[in-house]
Amino acid sequence: MSRLTGLLGIDVPVVLGPFGGLSSVALTAAVSEGGGLGSFGLYGYTPDRIAETVAALRAATARPIAVNLWLPRGDEVVPAQVDLRPHLDAHARLFADAGAEVPVAPSAFMPDVEAQLDAVLEARPDVLSVVFGIPDAATLSRARERGVRVVGTATSVAEAVALDEAGVDAIVATGAEAGGHRVSFLREPERSLVGTFALVPQVVDAVSAPVIAAGGVADRRGVAAALALGADGVQVGTAFLRTRESAATDAHRAALTAAADTDTVLTRAMSGRLARGIPNRALREIEASGMIAPFPAQNWLTGVFRAAATAAGDGDLLSLWAGQAAGLARRETAAEVMAELRAGLPG
Repeated sequence: MSRLTGLLGIDVPVVLGPFGGLSSVALTAAVSEGGGLGSFGLYGYTPDRIAETVAALRAATARPIAVNLWLPRGDEVVPAQVDLRPHLDAHARLFADAGAEVPVAPSAFMPDVEAQLDAVLEARPDVLSVVFGIPDAATLSRARERGVRVVGTATSVAEAVALDEAGVDAIVATGAEAGGHRVSFLREPERSLVGTFALVPQVVDAVSAPVIAAGGVADRRGVAAALALGADGVQVGTAFLRTRESAATDAHRAALTAAADTDTVLTRAMSGRLARGIPNRALREIEASGMIAPFPAQNWLTGVFRAAATAAGDGDLLSLWAGQAAGLARRETAAEVMAELRAGLPG
């Protein structure tokens, strides 16, 4: 038993990466049933929807589960602070081609984070993982009172040390290879693009909490490498995203299947925050226009045509999040991925 398995009550030190908008109950439960820690991303979820989701996860598996929230970074805008008209005009063709109506600005771009935290702690998942910041002492205390472990996420040694000093139970050290958003919070993400092989051993040397390596881990070799670097476990995203249990569209899976090592880019086009994915028409046109609204306005704006594109199966208008190891994501089911990752464990 490793420090991580004992801490989280799991059999295998493998954590499913939480996908904002691409998580599914089926995939989360499958990873937990396979002995790992299934995770579910709750970005944008209302408190009622959080309660319903945790209840659905509990109904699907009796094994430990994790949910993930985005903490406020301090750079978020509200509708009154941004003029959306030029952005909507610039992207009008994307809305039209997706079959989506050009939207009216909402009263809020995302739910209140404190209300989300209250809902999570009321629902009592086994683990709460957070990105983009450090949970405050009150949140950590409330989590402990409810038996909820808290996992923080770092993209640099300094962030890992800050999380360790705050008292989180474990730390995900996520390298620049990882797909999806770069979750830096002490410096701009462009200044925190440390690769997994450089980041993990330095974080291990700097903190006392168990370390979970993320970024570029997709098979038994990645697991063995992460453990050799001193990590207590791994977090795997893209390899699970390709499986049939995820909420990814067939177009997204096809893009992952076809991706080569150089086929991902870092962009702010789809959400207003830096993230790694596979370029497509929407990404290229938004970047070419130069009209990228601040977060979370851009995420809300593109989310309207992305939802329509998802229903239509149009991969050219989606966020095709993917890590640099997408070419190693070859397995069709979560059980197959888990079996491959288990093969990288010692003994």
